[in-house]
Amino acid sequence: MMRILYKFIFGLLYLLSLLPLRVLYIVSDFFYLLVYHVVGYRKRLVRRHLAESFPEKSETQRRAIERGFYSWFCDYLVETIKLLSVNRRWMMRHMRFTGTDKVNEAIERGQSVGIYLGHFCNWEWITSLPLWVTQAAQCTQIYHVLENKEFDRLFLHLRSRFGSESIPMAETLRRIARYRAEHQPIIMGYISDQIPFWNNIHHWLDFLHHDTPVLTGTEKIMRGTRQAVFYIDVRRIRRGYYEAHFVPITDHPEQTTEWQLTDRYFQLLEASIRRQPECYLWTHNRWKRSHEEYNLRLDPTTGIVNLTDSVEELRRKRNAAAAQDNNPL
Repeated sequence: MMRILYKFIFGLLYLLSLLPLRVLYIVSDFFYLLVYHVVGYRKRLVRRHLAESFPEKSETQRRAIERGFYSWFCDYLVETIKLLSVNRRWMMRHMRFTGTDKVNEAIERGQSVGIYLGHFCNWEWITSLPLWVTQAAQCTQIYHVLENKEFDRLFLHLRSRFGSESIPMAETLRRIARYRAEHQPIIMGYISDQIPFWNNIHHWLDFLHHDTPVLTGTEKIMRGTRQAVFYIDVRRIRRGYYEAHFVPITDHPEQTTEWQLTDRYFQLLEASIRRQPECYLWTHNRWKRSHEEYNLRLDPTTGIVNLTDSVEELRRKRNAAAAQDNNPL
């Protein structure tokens, strides 16, 4: 039954993708009216994120960013559908890459490349990178496996259309080791602005005026495998046209200090967001983990993070322990 449903949805989306982009943007405009003005999808969360991230802007300015975000978000959806049927020439006209000479130089040295990127502009179109770099490298990207197997299958198809390979996060190190054993350089993309689980939080930094827990696994992989490190600075030139520029960070990640790569990535990502704030994924609740709650969950004597108790229960236990310490008798 699910297979039949998948084929039906795939066929419907494929037929929709055959429409010219200008027609799909009419669909996007309708979605915008529905999602923003009627449904108000996560509007309260988006409004809070913008207020906290841009306290220096006026309410009028933040509302303009808010409307721009929902408009871009609906465009992103139809642009992703369009990816189902476009050819190489169309893709290279709408998604351009610059600075790839430095990437190719690293590959020619036999060095693999690690690329930092975020949920900014159209990250799905970045899977067209194989059209722009040397064929001596295998382009890959790390991804979270979707719970719905049929949608996971759909996105795997989308992301592999131009030769890029999607690697489940749990298989990252094993797959890298296999490529190294085969002496095959790779270009690996990491979307690293996601929320770490409580027990995977090792570093906090200031990101858009938020005390933010960040993923550090990307840095550990890059340093351990000595990948040349780049950041992709993407900008939306106009509707349906993007440009991605490779910003070199280091050819020798093993020589960097702990968290240096992570800090630099978030500095660059924040600069991109401040340039075009409407093109960031504000509906994702990336600041739902607070430092205060983390300190409540962490047992400093064992380093174990409590993943089960509620915040209220954690506070009660902490207060009881403090009272016992103050009254040992």
